[in-house]
Amino acid sequence: MINRRTFLCGFTGTLAVPLAAAQPQAQVARIGILPSGSSATSAASIDAFRQRLGELGYVEGRNVAIEVRYTVAQPERLRHQAAELIGLGVDVIVASNTLATRAAKEETSTIPIVMVTVGDAVGAGLVKSLPRPGGNITGQSFLGPELALKGFDMLTEALPRATRLAVLFNPEITPDPLGSRALGAAAQAKGIALQPVELRRPDDLNPTLAAMGRARPNALLVFAVSPVQQSRIVEFAAKNRLPALFGFREAVDAGGLMSFGPKFLDLWRGAATYVDKILRGAKPADLPVEQPTNFELVINLKTAKALGLTIPQSVLVRADEIIQ
Repeated sequence: MINRRTFLCGFTGTLAVPLAAAQPQAQVARIGILPSGSSATSAASIDAFRQRLGELGYVEGRNVAIEVRYTVAQPERLRHQAAELIGLGVDVIVASNTLATRAAKEETSTIPIVMVTVGDAVGAGLVKSLPRPGGNITGQSFLGPELALKGFDMLTEALPRATRLAVLFNPEITPDPLGSRALGAAAQAKGIALQPVELRRPDDLNPTLAAMGRARPNALLVFAVSPVQQSRIVEFAAKNRLPALFGFREAVDAGGLMSFGPKFLDLWRGAATYVDKILRGAKPADLPVEQPTNFELVINLKTAKALGLTIPQSVLVRADEIIQ
């Protein structure tokens, strides 16, 4: 007679192997993200990234894990955060802006890096070329100099009496804010004196703004700065009654006069598509860097009224959104 306990144990053991084989544990991809701001300022961008990943079949906790490291735009801090993500064994790093991408590049030459909201990726030395980036970096580049020139045209058309225009930039992100002399030539043709203003470190923001204010510009063009710095610049512009055009529409939501730039949530959705391709075996060196095709002009008429400005109809009709 077969012992009942022996039979049950043997039966259970027999089932254990095929059940385990029938339900293999799904491989989990690990994605590291280096956003350019705090959890609050980066929330919408990362939500757009997560949403697109979900559309591509990724579910957090099942087949993908996302590690986010928020930090300020300081190179040494960014390198530390990039190294921390690498230590976690991430399969790919998504880096927002030039500083974060450069920091990740300095920490690894093997882990794929997808760049988001980078201006001139070639000029910054991040990739060899847009069609064939080479190395371990790919993503999107929206060509800062050309964008600055278009922003200059819109701002000066909105302010036809402006004669002195301050250009606020971070040389670590955009070494040449005048963009191959194009912006300088356009300013000269309109009789406008450009005042380049360098902003290197976050701690330099207040003294830099104070010095710029003493130069008494008529208008301000802002690009290649962090979201945290941008909010402070919006406050400065309002206090000093200084019309300003920004590269991020969030600045207009916060009270800035105008913004012109790519739709950044679209860029983050595009970053998720790059990540998907890389996780499926594509090499960053073989994935061409894309340039955004959707740009938006946003105008805050509340701010215009507070500044005593009347925006010409020729500018208003080109706006994608007007805040009343």
